[in-house]
Amino acid sequence: MAEQEYPENQEVAAVNPEEASQMHTDADAYNADQIQVLEGLEAVRKRPGMYIGTTTAQGLHHLVWEIVDNGIDEALAGFASHITVTIEKDNSITVTDDGRGIPVDIQSKTGKPALETVFTILHAGGKFGGGGYKVSGGLHGVGASVVNALSTSLDVQVVRDGQLYYMDFQTGHVKTPMTKKDGPLPIERGTIVHFKPDADIFQETTVYNYQTLLTRVRELAFLNKGLRISIEDKRSDEPLKESFHFEGGIKEYVSFLDEDKQALFDQPVYVEGEENGIVVEVALQYTTGVKENLKTFTNNINTYEGGTHETGFKTALTRVINDYARKQKIIKEGAESLTGEDVREGMTAIVSIKHPDPQFEGQTKTKLGNSDARQATDRMFSETFSRFMMENPAVAKQIVEKGSLAQRARLSAKRAREMTRKQSGLEISNLPGKLADNTSKDPEISELFIVEGDSAGGSAKQGRNRLTQAILPIRGKILNVGKATIDRVLANEEIRSLFTALGSGFGDDFNVEKANYHKIIIMTDADVDGAHIRTLLLTLFYRYMRPMIDAGYIYIAQPPLYGVSLGNSKNMTYLDSDKELDDYLAQLPSNAKPKVQRYKGLGEMDYDQLADTTMDPANRRLLRVDPADAEEADAVIDMLMGGDVPPRRKFIEDNAVFVQDLDI
Repeated sequence: MAEQEYPENQEVAAVNPEEASQMHTDADAYNADQIQVLEGLEAVRKRPGMYIGTTTAQGLHHLVWEIVDNGIDEALAGFASHITVTIEKDNSITVTDDGRGIPVDIQSKTGKPALETVFTILHAGGKFGGGGYKVSGGLHGVGASVVNALSTSLDVQVVRDGQLYYMDFQTGHVKTPMTKKDGPLPIERGTIVHFKPDADIFQETTVYNYQTLLTRVRELAFLNKGLRISIEDKRSDEPLKESFHFEGGIKEYVSFLDEDKQALFDQPVYVEGEENGIVVEVALQYTTGVKENLKTFTNNINTYEGGTHETGFKTALTRVINDYARKQKIIKEGAESLTGEDVREGMTAIVSIKHPDPQFEGQTKTKLGNSDARQATDRMFSETFSRFMMENPAVAKQIVEKGSLAQRARLSAKRAREMTRKQSGLEISNLPGKLADNTSKDPEISELFIVEGDSAGGSAKQGRNRLTQAILPIRGKILNVGKATIDRVLANEEIRSLFTALGSGFGDDFNVEKANYHKIIIMTDADVDGAHIRTLLLTLFYRYMRPMIDAGYIYIAQPPLYGVSLGNSKNMTYLDSDKELDDYLAQLPSNAKPKVQRYKGLGEMDYDQLADTTMDPANRRLLRVDPADAEEADAVIDMLMGGDVPPRRKFIEDNAVFVQDLDI
């Protein structure tokens, strides 16, 4: 991970008149000769981020979904029932579907086979009003050609009408034109695409993560009921293989998300309907917990920024529950209605719509903007949910009472929040042993170290770069917010100090753009207590400041476990594990006299050692908290930190055997 050093005193250099004149001359030289025309797929290779968002591991995995989406389009149209994703031994990918097969006849506008057109021309496919697909899962419709452009090699086999067609490409260019092949067919019908990502494009990594692919494959199977999606990893001696098929679709998805929670009723509420070509599916369950878990999708795209379909669902949910509560006299006349926040406490819901012409908004194009989606979702969900409440009065009463309890906690939290806001950011710096802020006010270069204990906090303050690094010591273990109401959270002094230091609010009021620091580094001891404190802090960020994780602002420091010096030398070699220590000592000369120091806690290091090993951007190693596996992390955090004891007990019993060196 590249880090940048900043000096203690930073000055801005002035531009002298000669330099200014040269800059003006350079600007005047902007003419037609400087306009670069990129042919074919060269634009994709030149600016890949414009087409797949990023060339990091996230973009690498995105290539798979571009091809899988084509198979899902066939499934949505009713022509495919099984898709297989295979990670080959060389980290290449094969995607197979049993749809109709990409057309192979000549495309009239290009004069080339449609198969070649799809893989070599941007925005060519059955998703642009040509009658190929009523609903498409692809966001941009550029999938096949972009994957081709960003792969060193790609080959495709199509089986149509009992005939096998084949062609292959190299960095987006045709290598072997489409040909018919004789012999046994690899599949009965459909398309097989095999590609190898280009390491020149994906310089961070070209190694696929099986768990990342599996999580999305399972999600796609939930979102497309009846479709079977399989995944196989051939890279190990014992290949990994799983297959997902859910006739219940998102209804089973909700049950899966709640499998370690206590549900209020046996089966999730399920809604399905169509209005003006918009297919709406909603599945809803309530649990005894306090966390809201709402996921929304449009044409299988995770619209995590929300949008009109989410608004329609939330509006209907709040209206229906309040109407029922007033009709049944559970909410008295004149009393305050339940808010959306109240009625969604403990709720798990999936809202999935299929729209023939989705219009996306937001920076990441994952916020739905179609007004007709709001109307369709609102009407269809409110009709079914109203009927459910009337037909299940005992459950309906539980839902209303849960909302009323959340309302009381919210009003209590409001009072606590107002008290917190009265405590200005200046007041926290006056608290002994608390925030030692950095001098720069530029969030992009500012780092906040959350340090366990006053001793380590003191060392960190001495060893920091005052321009860029702020230190916030915390005393002991903060409140477990995984099973605490918001009023209890705000009553915790350590948590209030952290909220105030970050400056970005919390919960529904959180605004990541107001963050005072773009690196928040959790720095705890390398023992069981340190790991527990780190988990508690991560739970806090996940529950109340999730956009910090999504933005990539949260890091975990990696302090060394051992320091070794030889003879009277003051130079230290730092090592991270028992194995590294053993290996290092084994290669020393026989007459060497190593002095080994084990750092049980950060406070045992001198300030200069802590700075050199764990804080200096030139030497330190940080682990960034990755939001990619958010669903898995959410389930684990719920199980480890939530209020239900049996799942946590079972996890400990199942995994205790794997603990080799428990630090008690």
